[in-house]
Amino acid sequence: MYILRCSDGTLYTGWTYDTVARLGAHNSGRGARYTASRLPVEMVYCERVRSKSEALRLERAIKRMGRERKERLAESSAGATG
Repeated sequence: MYILRCSDGTLYTGWTYDTVARLGAHNSGRGARYTASRLPVEMVYCERVRSKSEALRLERAIKRMGRERKERLAESSAGATG
């Protein structure tokens, strides 16, 4: 589970098995339509979880959070790279 900060300052939340590869995919324009038009992106939060279902639950919960709370998550793991 990860959060990216896009070049326009917006935050993007997703999940993957390999955060380093996924960040590379996003920055090459192959990650998601949303991030492709907001390059470059940087990973500001990542959290390892035990299963895909847990990652999806966490992703959904984070997407429901307000921006301020997401920013606090990002600050709590400054420099996260996976």
